Amino acid sequence: MRKIGLKEIEDIALGAALLGAGGGGDPYIGKLIAMGAVKDCGEVTLLDPEEIPDDALIVPIAMMGAPTILSEKGVGGEEYKTLHRMVSQFYGKEIYAFMPIEAGGVNSMLPIAACARLGIPMVDADGMGRAFPELQMVTFTIGGIKATPMALTDEKGNCAIFDTITNKWTEELARAVTMSCGGSVSVSLYCMDGITLRKYAVKNIITRSEQLGAAIRTLKNSPNTPEENFFKATEGFKLFKGKISDVLRETKGGFNFGKVHLEGIDHDRGQNAVITFQNENLIAEVNGTVLATTPDLICLVDSETFIPVTTDALKYGKRVIVVGLKCFPLWRSEKGLELVGPRYFGCDVDYHPIEALVKGGTTNV
Repeated sequence: MRKIGLKEIEDIALGAALLGAGGGGDPYIGKLIAMGAVKDCGEVTLLDPEEIPDDALIVPIAMMGAPTILSEKGVGGEEYKTLHRMVSQFYGKEIYAFMPIEAGGVNSMLPIAACARLGIPMVDADGMGRAFPELQMVTFTIGGIKATPMALTDEKGNCAIFDTITNKWTEELARAVTMSCGGSVSVSLYCMDGITLRKYAVKNIITRSEQLGAAIRTLKNSPNTPEENFFKATEGFKLFKGKISDVLRETKGGFNFGKVHLEGIDHDRGQNAVITFQNENLIAEVNGTVLATTPDLICLVDSETFIPVTTDALKYGKRVIVVGLKCFPLWRSEKGLELVGPRYFGCDVDYHPIEALVKGGTTNV
C-alpha cells in the first residue's frame, strides 16, 4: 500500500504511454484529468494485488473509443460516479477498488481520477500489460471470465448495462453504442473478486509504468548516452530510426486505423520502415521485412527526448525511434494469439517472438 500523488502521476503517465504501444490515449490529457482530481480530492491509495480480500469487488474502469475523439470530448467527473453507482447497485455491494483495464496515457489515468473523486483505492494491476483496441483482448478472457455485466456511460448522462453471450459480443454491441454516443464513452467491465484478480491480472503494471516514466525523465543523469540508458531501462529492441515521411490515418468504427511511413536517418539512412496500426501499433516492417508484430509492443519515441509518440500524434517530419518490447508471457499462448495475434487483425503474417525476429539480446542499441 502506498500513495499516488502529483509526482507519481507524471511518471506513470509517461511510462504508461510507452506501454500503450501507440494507443491508450494522449498522456497529456490523461495526466491533466488525474492531476485535477488529486488536487481537488487528495492522493490515491495504491494496493498490491496481494492486499486485496478474496471476496472484494474489484472493477476495471476505462475509456472506450477512438483516442483522437477523446482528446476533443474530454471526460468529466460524473461518469465515474455513474459507473460506481450502476455496478454497486447491480451486485448489491460497494466497489472495493477500481483498476485500469490496460496501460496507456489515458486509460492508466482514468482510474486514478475516479478513485480520487470517489475516495476508494486503486489496484496495481491491469488486464493487458499494454494496450489493445478491443474489449475482449484481456488476460481475463483467456481465463474464461465474462466481460459482462458491463456498465457504460457518456458525458451527457446516457447509460446502459450489457449482458452478452460472449466477450466478443460485448465488444460488438458496446462499440455500436459508443459510435452513437459520439465515438467515446466510459465503461466498467470484467468485475471480479480478489481471487480472480490475483490469478489472471497483469500485476504491478502501475509500478512498472512509474519506473519506466522515471527512467525516461532522467535519461541524461548518467555517464552513458540517453539512448543506451533508455534501452537498458526498458529492456527494449531498437528496430529503426527515421523521419516520418507519410501518415495514412482514418477514424472508423471507433478506431484509429492507418500506417506511418519512415525514411531512415543516421545508421538507418537509405532504408525505410512501415508501421501498421489500429489504435495500437500492430506490425513493424523494415525494408519489407517484419521485425515485430502484436502482441509484442511496437512503440515510437521521440529520437531526442524518448517521449512516446501515440498514433494520434504522428506528424510528417517528426524524427522517431521504433522500439520493440516483449509482451506479457500469457499473450504468447495459443489462446492469447487467437485473441491478439497478427492474423486476428487481418495481417498475413504469423507471430514470432520479437527476440527471434531481431536476433538480438534483451537490448539491441
